[in-house]
Amino acid sequence: MINSPRVCVQVQSIYVENQSMPDEARFVFAYTVTIRNLGHASVQLLRRYWLITDSNGRQIEVHGEGVAGEQPLILPGNEFHYTSGVVLETPLGTMEGHYKMVDHLDQPFRTDIPVFRLSIPALIH
Repeated sequence: MINSPRVCVQVQSIYVENQSMPDEARFVFAYTVTIRNLGHASVQLLRRYWLITDSNGRQIEVHGEGVAGEQPLILPGNEFHYTSGVVLETPLGTMEGHYKMVDHLDQPFRTDIPVFRLSIPALIH
């Protein structure tokens, strides 16, 4: 599998204060992912991989089919958005990963998801 410049992934994360319980080491974050197809042919997302790291160095790996219950087909020039969440035991952490995708010829390729921060607002400088 090769990395592909045909797909761009952007992520925005927010702290979900009303679902968090800091006194019980429960910090909830939501993240919205935008996947843009910059190519001239359709692509389909088949699988995801996440590496989630909290500020204590604890790591969780997540593997699964699709995203948000879908294996979206993304047409040329279009984008797909979804929102999901994660719970950490610390107020600061990171996520990164990749998607396994196929092009219109069913050729597999990998799209990396750059590392992004999960942080309560008071910790962002």
